[in-house]
Amino acid sequence: MHRLSIAAIALAALGACTQHGAAISGPSIPRPAPDDPTPQGIAYLCEGRKEVAVVYAKNRASVTFGEKTWRAEYQPMGEGFRYADATVEWSGRDDLAVLREAGTARPIAFNCRPSRRTT
Repeated sequence: MHRLSIAAIALAALGACTQHGAAISGPSIPRPAPDDPTPQGIAYLCEGRKEVAVVYAKNRASVTFGEKTWRAEYQPMGEGFRYADATVEWSGRDDLAVLREAGTARPIAFNCRPSRRTT
């Protein structure tokens, strides 16, 4: 009987974690169209609880991570999105993005998902 109680508690805790994880992702926050002139900010929560803040406006994105901000230009792609400058690339598809050093596969922040609007 004691083992059954431990198993029941473990399953309940696992279910709570799953429900909690779903609550964090929340509703989808759509990225604005690249040519939209109205500045729109979105904060992204990434792997390791890192945050990337992005303000999109007229084919540009101001991408802030830590103490650094980059001004990246929109780069048309078949699927997904890509904003880049000489040093970084902010790219992704749907509601999943990555910030990486330009020209490399080395991520600065990855598994980034929109968490809230900032403007």
